[in-house]
Amino acid sequence: MTTTTPFHDRTPAGSPTGPAAVTRRLTALGRAELILLVRNRTAIVVALLLPLVMIFAIHSSLEQVDLGGTGLTVAGATLTGGIGMVLVQVVYMNLVSAYVARREELVLKRLRTGEIPDREILTGTALPSVALALAQCALLVAAGAIAFDLSAPHRPVLLLAGLLLGFLLMPALAAATSVMTRTVQTSQLTTLPLYFASLFGSGLFVPLTVFPDRLASVLELLPMTGVMTLVRHGWLGGVESGELLTAGATALAWTAFGVFAVRRWFRWDPRG
Repeated sequence: MTTTTPFHDRTPAGSPTGPAAVTRRLTALGRAELILLVRNRTAIVVALLLPLVMIFAIHSSLEQVDLGGTGLTVAGATLTGGIGMVLVQVVYMNLVSAYVARREELVLKRLRTGEIPDREILTGTALPSVALALAQCALLVAAGAIAFDLSAPHRPVLLLAGLLLGFLLMPALAAATSVMTRTVQTSQLTTLPLYFASLFGSGLFVPLTVFPDRLASVLELLPMTGVMTLVRHGWLGGVESGELLTAGATALAWTAFGVFAVRRWFRWDPRG
């Protein structure tokens, strides 16, 4: 029988709720998940190498594209898009597999028998992927300055806001996607819709300004578009404040949807 208790309502009786206790539990969960991640060679290769391979492949492709009128250089489009690739591949795609694997191996079910609230179980599982993605994003910013001759981020606070929204959005959507994913193997299929929608429609490498206005207005509503708008203009500058507010609101709306879906449908027991 599937456990249907919403994770945000289940806090074990007597479970310490102070900041120190929460930090201790999340650190222990994150450390355990990091060990499992390191032991999974496939996940490590995907998390560490695939985004870099994709970035260089897209860079070569963009050299053949006329970016005139977009306000972007090939280097700027590649590296800001690279941050988006890291968020999608290292956080979202990796976490879908992680949540499904822990569910099918009864790890999530065993964790629920202890003192750890549901929200901390899911957060602790996500911590290593988020930390790895943060480190890779920092390396991309450094690579932009050193290897690609890009200036430092014009609006660092805006860039950090975009990353923070991405680190909230991707785990929420990953946990929601795990609901419809039976096995780790099928996660390679269930993650493809968001992957391709983000790659081709959220401005990861080609800004939405190259599309017709009506199509661009639709693409602005995709999950990753708001995050990419904040990241790109936080690093490269430009854009009106109204567009930034719209981008932030879109990302928050998708995050809220992901959280709602997890609260309503997340499965703790194996699909069987």
